[in-house]
Amino acid sequence: MSVLARMQISVAVGCVWTSPESPRALDEAALRNPADIGGWLGGLTVPDKLNLSDDNRLQTQALFGTEVLVTEEWGDWAHICIPEQTTSKNGLGYPGWIPRRQLAELQVGTARAERAEAEITAKRATLTVGRTKLTLGYLTRLRVSEVTADSIRVDTPLGAGVLDRNEARIKSFANDDPVPVHEGRSIAEQAARFDGLPYLWGGLSSFGFDCSGFAYMMHRSRGIPIPRDASDQALEGETIARERLEPGDLLFFAAEEGEGRVHHVGIYAGDNRMIHSPDSGSVVTTVRLYEGKLANEFCLAKRYWGRGAAYAG
Repeated sequence: MSVLARMQISVAVGCVWTSPESPRALDEAALRNPADIGGWLGGLTVPDKLNLSDDNRLQTQALFGTEVLVTEEWGDWAHICIPEQTTSKNGLGYPGWIPRRQLAELQVGTARAERAEAEITAKRATLTVGRTKLTLGYLTRLRVSEVTADSIRVDTPLGAGVLDRNEARIKSFANDDPVPVHEGRSIAEQAARFDGLPYLWGGLSSFGFDCSGFAYMMHRSRGIPIPRDASDQALEGETIARERLEPGDLLFFAAEEGEGRVHHVGIYAGDNRMIHSPDSGSVVTTVRLYEGKLANEFCLAKRYWGRGAAYAG
């Protein structure tokens, strides 16, 4: 598969679809630029959300400024791969289709390792670009041009922008410290911030997560890369026995009483509890382990934090 262009996402959250025919009329708000993700989700019923998975419509999402590789164009659509979302589906990154209007030319400038980035730490943050205001999601990353006492000036796909200093942190990749050995608990603590957030199939933003997107983003919040999907996440990392579980470990569930295909993942929260994003009719919630409909489907646990659990991505 050849790469036609390197581009970046130019909307707050770009939905990546299975095909150009996948979106329905009721998904129009998510296809615009600017996209209205909040308005789109607010208008979806539970059956509407279920249909995203039942008919295999939505694959994943990508945040504002994320680099993507364009591998094909078809009318107003582009087939992309997302390098930072690793997957067994495609060696270039997570694949799918997105409206071309939601892409912008990739900025050419200082290499990532030599430029600080602003990473959104608020669940949602306001970016101001001229007279335009965008609501960005958690962990959106943008290159920094200047920092003041109360603001961060950033380079964006739309031009120079400004973030509130209290809604983001500065990350300097040239001076990043290794992940602390006991970083697992902070993964669970970050996850707890999203208690009550509605589930979204394919969701990878603080507007709505699916189960593996939730695990992926909570690890990303600690600087730990893991694969995008639960089935791939279950193949990497360090396998952990039940009696050795610690907060931040990932718990996997499979069909056929744990012997079949992996279909769900949650984050161990300690004290025999798990926090997860369950399904289209639910919200992020904390439950007792080995109770409810998942009780007989637990198959294994994995650890990506700490020594011996590194995953290169």
